[in-house]
Amino acid sequence: MEYTIKELGEFKYIEEGEGEILLLLHGLFGALSNFGGIIERFKPEYKVIVPVLPIYTAPVREISVEYMMRYAVDFLKEKGYFGQKMNVLGNSLGGHVALFLTLEYPELVKSLTLTGSSGLFENTLGDTFPKRQNYQFIQRKTEYTFYDPNVATKELVDDLFEIVNNNEKAMRVVAIARSAIRDNVENKLHNITCPTLLVWGKQDRITPPFVGEDFHKGIKNSQLTYINRCGHAPMMERPDEFNMALGKFLENVNRYHS
Repeated sequence: MEYTIKELGEFKYIEEGEGEILLLLHGLFGALSNFGGIIERFKPEYKVIVPVLPIYTAPVREISVEYMMRYAVDFLKEKGYFGQKMNVLGNSLGGHVALFLTLEYPELVKSLTLTGSSGLFENTLGDTFPKRQNYQFIQRKTEYTFYDPNVATKELVDDLFEIVNNNEKAMRVVAIARSAIRDNVENKLHNITCPTLLVWGKQDRITPPFVGEDFHKGIKNSQLTYINRCGHAPMMERPDEFNMALGKFLENVNRYHS
């Protein structure tokens, strides 16, 4: 599925559909196409927006989870959407950004969905990239993200290989990964009161299932759904099951608010 990447000043984004906003925040290595299944399923009912977070272009000394959240807020302001209630969904690092957004601007977030989110614990690529010029090493790292290694297509592996072998991009990846570890939200989760859906792959090795349990314990108004035979990116690996869980959740949220 190909989507038009729109531009508005410094911002790049995908916007499909009409209606209430469903804001999707991607992860560290997350291509916008990772959300293709969500976009197709929900664009008939929602205005689905996916901003391109400046992970590979932000100033190295400033890059952080908070920087990404501020960037998302600036984007919403530029689009004229800031102040509207919206449904926010984040995968991996994008979940962490979504958490920061919800904590800072609770009045904006009608519902929160986290899948494989950082913020409590994660197994990352580490602070450095040993063997980064070894294509097979990068391929194994990509496959490690999924339950089914075949989901790690050559295109995904090529993208990651290019990123970690680009010094400018690699420096930023390391910086944002360190920020994700440093900016733990465990002691702030009790402040999140909006309806929250947690979707976790049972075989997630990056943010293992116990991370989903910890989010569930910390966020009072949350529900936790596990998807079997699934790794760190359920919306990619098990799109039908993911969309079913998200659809039911959003229906319940809308019913509550009607």
